[in-house]
Amino acid sequence: MATHRLTSTPETIRWGMFDAAFPPLITVASGDTVVMECVSGGPEVMPPPGSGLTVPPALAAIHAAKPPRGPGHILTGPVAIAGAMPGDMLEVHIDKIDVGCDWGYCGFRPLAGTLPEDFTEKYLSHIPVDRARGVCTLPWGTELKLAPFFGVMGVAPPPAYGTISTIQPREHGGNLDNKELTAGSTLFLPVWAEGALFSAGDGHGVQGDGEVCINALEICLTGTFTFTLHKAAGLTYPRAETPTHYISMGMHEDLDQAMKQALRQMIAFIVGRTNLTREQAYQFCSLAVDFHVTQTVNGEKGVHGLLRKGLLL
Repeated sequence: MATHRLTSTPETIRWGMFDAAFPPLITVASGDTVVMECVSGGPEVMPPPGSGLTVPPALAAIHAAKPPRGPGHILTGPVAIAGAMPGDMLEVHIDKIDVGCDWGYCGFRPLAGTLPEDFTEKYLSHIPVDRARGVCTLPWGTELKLAPFFGVMGVAPPPAYGTISTIQPREHGGNLDNKELTAGSTLFLPVWAEGALFSAGDGHGVQGDGEVCINALEICLTGTFTFTLHKAAGLTYPRAETPTHYISMGMHEDLDQAMKQALRQMIAFIVGRTNLTREQAYQFCSLAVDFHVTQTVNGEKGVHGLLRKGLLL
C-alpha cells in the first residue's frame, strides 16, 4: 500500500465540473492513500490588499492561469482506482484534514441561498482563522471552533450525463455539504465509470446543518484519503459512517422528497444489516434515527439520517 500526493495546480484541478471523460491524474491501487491539496475561491472573493490575510500561492497560480471555469467549485482530481468498474463501490476513508490558510470567507449574493427574496444584495466576509488554536473569529467577535470537512467529495457521474456542474449533489456524491464527514469518517460511493475517478474540494472550516446563506466557512484544506474498492457491491446511492453513527442520504430539489429518499436509504440499510422486516425498520427509524437537513442551497437539497452505532443487533 502506497501513499501518493497531489498538489493543487492549474494542471491538477477542474473548476466547477464533473465528467466521466476527464482523464485521471494518477491511478492508485485499492488500499492506497492519497494526500490531496485543495483550494477554494475565485478572484472575486479574495481578501483585499492590506487586509493582512494571505492568498495561498497555489490558489494565486490557478487564478493567474485562468483555467476553464464552470459554475461551481475548484476540485483536485480525478484519481482513478485500478480495477474499479460500474457496479462497484468505492470506500473513501478520510484519514486526516489539514487547514491550508489563515482565513476563509462566507457570503451570499442575489438570487441564491435559502432566502433570496429577503436578502437581495451581495454580502461577503473574510474571516480570520487561528490554525494553532483551531478557531475562527467572526466579524462581530464570536469565536467558532473549527470542524473542517470537504463539501465536495465524489466520483465521476454516469458517462451519459456528460459534463455537469459541481453545485448539485447527485448519486455520484459531489457537493454533499455534510458536516458529519470530518476526519475519521468514511464515505461510500457507487462507481459509475471505469476507474471511479474521485475528486475533492470545497473545503469548509465550519458549517451548520442547512448551510442556509450559500456558504460555510469556505477555506483551503488538504485531505488524506485511503481508498478501498469493493467489487459488485450493489450500492446505488452515497452513504457514510462516522466512528459513532451510520449515515443515509437523500437529495432532491423538493426537500420532502429528499427526506423520503434518506428514509428509504436508511430502511434499506437496516434491513440489509439485520433480520428486521421493512415494517420493523420503518418503525425503528421513527424511534431511533435522527434526520437532519444537510443543506438547502444547492438546487438539489439534502437530508441525512443518523443512526447511532450499537443499536443494530
